[in-house]
Amino acid sequence: MRLFSWHKQLKNNFKKGKTGIFLFSFLIMLLSATQVKAQDPEFSQFYANPIYLNPAFTGTSALPRAIMNYRNQWPKQGNTYATYNLSVDKFVNSTTGGIGFKLMYDRQLNGVINTINGSFIYAEHFNVSDRFFFSMALETGFIYKQFNVSGLIFPGMIDQGNGVISGTYPIPLEEGHKLIPDFSFGSVAQFDEGYFGFALHHLTQPDLAIYNGDQSGKLPLKLTLHAGAKSHDYHNDLFSKEFTISPNLVYQQQGAFKQINGGVYLKEDWLTLGLWYRNNLSARPNSLIAMFGYQSDKFQFGYSFDFSLSNTAAYSYGSHEISMTFFFGEFHRRLFSNTMVIPQM
Repeated sequence: MRLFSWHKQLKNNFKKGKTGIFLFSFLIMLLSATQVKAQDPEFSQFYANPIYLNPAFTGTSALPRAIMNYRNQWPKQGNTYATYNLSVDKFVNSTTGGIGFKLMYDRQLNGVINTINGSFIYAEHFNVSDRFFFSMALETGFIYKQFNVSGLIFPGMIDQGNGVISGTYPIPLEEGHKLIPDFSFGSVAQFDEGYFGFALHHLTQPDLAIYNGDQSGKLPLKLTLHAGAKSHDYHNDLFSKEFTISPNLVYQQQGAFKQINGGVYLKEDWLTLGLWYRNNLSARPNSLIAMFGYQSDKFQFGYSFDFSLSNTAAYSYGSHEISMTFFFGEFHRRLFSNTMVIPQM
């Protein structure tokens, strides 16, 4: 999910003589900037970035944890779209809930658009019975957005007779940066070995307009619905030890953008494998996501690759994603009977 889906850095393309690509890129960028509302970056390893998926996962692990995530989208174009995320959360013994902190840095178009999103989260946990508990969370923070258009060239800046670049930007850009408060809410529940939840991000729909007078610059409310289950342990001669299967479903909607993700995880001892299918609710599929991960008591690592199935395949060459989770401290008796049984990746 991106504000600008197709345009490239115009200056480099023009200098290389790619006039057709240059004009096409500008057209797409102009249409995007004036008609398509901004959207959040997305991660494919949903449960390796649980607080980003739903703030109500805060404090639901057995131990305090720190999670780092990195995503390089469309790597064939270099480091064009890169997203970094850091989150820390823990269960608080003196309360019946958890606290957390999340910091995300998103770099688009090799630094033309940079976004920093920081927030604090408190989640209250409710132990209804030995089989059922749920969590509700409120997230408060900020969005800092910075625009760097000094390296871009617009058609209106080019003399059509001799090709000399001159003139000014054709749209009245703002001063180049914005700092805006942001609020989100989420809830998750677990019944036996099934779990489900929803999240509402950007409750106030902050205005992130890139230029003066833009009436479509608000960041739309993002709705996330997710559900999954962890199977009972099975034994099979193909595996040396017990293994579990976990099917999952994630639906996301932000403005006109709608997306559904369905997948399954298989875990055996220290190894986790995953396969997901992503579709933007169109007849043409979007991508397949292959994952593998390593787990120990205090560390988890995950890697995934998005195989693009859409008409962007030749341009994008998929997406890489890496996650690392570190657990700290010693296990202590919880105030509720279970921790969340979400997958490790």
